[in-house]
Formats: sequence, C-alpha cells, structure tokens
Amino acid sequence: MGIPVAAAWGATAVFVLLAYPCMSRLVRLDYWRLGTGVREADLAGLLMAVAMAAMVSPVGFPVPVAGWQALFLIATCWFAVNVVRAPASRNVCRHCDFHHGVSAAAMMYMLAAMPHGDGDHSGHSVWPMMVDPDSTQTYALPAVAALCTVYFLADSAHAAWRALRNRRVGIASPPGVRSRFCCRVVMNFGMAGMFVAGLVP
Repeated sequence: MGIPVAAAWGATAVFVLLAYPCMSRLVRLDYWRLGTGVREADLAGLLMAVAMAAMVSPVGFPVPVAGWQALFLIATCWFAVNVVRAPASRNVCRHCDFHHGVSAAAMMYMLAAMPHGDGDHSGHSVWPMMVDPDSTQTYALPAVAALCTVYFLADSAHAAWRALRNRRVGIASPPGVRSRFCCRVVMNFGMAGMFVAGLVP
C-alpha cells in the first residue's frame, strides 16, 4: 500500500472536518434528556475522526500505535457489553452499539495489520506507514480487510437509507440525529477507502 501525499492531505482534511460536528454535539446537546448512550456514540465518533486523521496525516502519528490500540480495545469491550446488556435508559439501539463496537475493532485490526516502519522501511517500528507512495506492502490478513470494506459500505447505504426514509415520512428526529447520520456515512466511506488502500500493493 502507500497513499499519495496529496490524497493523504485530502483525507486528513475530511476526517478533521468530521471531528467538528462531533465536538459541536458534545457541547450543545442535552444528554441528560437524550440518554448516556447518545453521548457515548458522539464520543466514539470523535475518537474515530481524530484517530483516522492522525493515521492518514502526512505529518505523522502523534501517538504510538499501542496507545491507539488500547483506546480502541476499551471502546470495543464497552460497546460489546452494551450490545448484550444495554439498559433502556441509554436511549440507543443495539444496532448502534454494535456498529461502534465493530468500528473500534476494525480500527484495532487496521492499526495492527498496516505496514510499520521508522523511515528506513525496516518494518520494526511502532509507527505506521500509511503515506508512502513507494511502499508495496499490504495489510496482513487481507480477507479481514475485504470483509471490513463490505461491512462499512453496506452500513453507509443502510444509514443513508434510514436518514432519507425518516425525512420522507416526516419522522421527527431528536437533536443531532441528522448530523450523526451524515457523519456516520462519511466515516464509513473513509474507513472503506482505507481498507481498500491497504489491499492494493
């Protein structure tokens, strides 16, 4: 793999912009009324946006891979528990918890499976090598990357369909729902694109 620098800057800008609506919702929404699960979803969205921006940025990773993996391991376990025994007071469907858990697990896989190096292509560094046009390495376990690509593209289509259906039938949405749907669709496409890039030598 190896993302060209120009494309990496464009992807970085998209992920940085995705962080803004997440932070905006965290600041202005009344989570006491909306439920703790909604706040957790917005926090997960912010974590994903920041991590993806850091991962693809030509400037480089501000945090070693192990640090990000620890965060996403916690997120994966948290949402997995919520899928099994989420209280109704969280006001979030199990499908949403499942999606955030899958997303966090996919990030752990991506961080572990991508090529790593320290600038001399030794392959033994804690820093990932996403922006390297000369690299011909691909993700480890490519079947997992392909499965993740299919999942995130399918979830993008499903989220877009739900948003359009709700708007067409006039369903009143709680504050932040439309913004959250838009962020989810864009982030899913970004995740799918990263996995596709990792499958191409």
